Amino acid sequence: MAAAMRPQAWKAWAGGLAVVAVWVGLILAAPIAKANGLTGVATALYHFFSYVCHQIPERSFHIAGEQFGVCSRCFGVYFGLVAGFLIYPLWRDVDNIAPLPKLWLFLSLLPITIDWSLTVFGIWQNTHLSRFITGLILGIACATYMVPAIVEITRNLLLRKRTFAARRA
Repeated sequence: MAAAMRPQAWKAWAGGLAVVAVWVGLILAAPIAKANGLTGVATALYHFFSYVCHQIPERSFHIAGEQFGVCSRCFGVYFGLVAGFLIYPLWRDVDNIAPLPKLWLFLSLLPITIDWSLTVFGIWQNTHLSRFITGLILGIACATYMVPAIVEITRNLLLRKRTFAARRA
């Protein structure tokens, strides 16, 4: 049974990776489209991403003089998701759905919280790099929890489909 589920787990992993990669691609597509005169596409993308990010220009990376669709911290989180999905199979079997200790997810919030807090309280001024790195840490951690969840959900849907098909036969 486990051997039969392994290819399905890899497909679920690949699907998740594709989704987060497209998401990051769309973030980068906004400034590229704007720089190339595709203002309709760029406006739609910026508007879409305005629902998930403040998009403050001074806190955003830029390509060709145009800001990314999200700020540097959000970009770090989303890029971290892609990186986390990519490196996940290097340290854990993709078909392993055993839950990870939640402690690691909460610990991944510490750097981003410290970076934000120190700035709010005037102790230090965070930078594009500090926002990106703290977001990256959180994104990688989130991916390590998302992969087993996606694999398990896909596995459960497949088992339900097979059970339903067997009942009808």
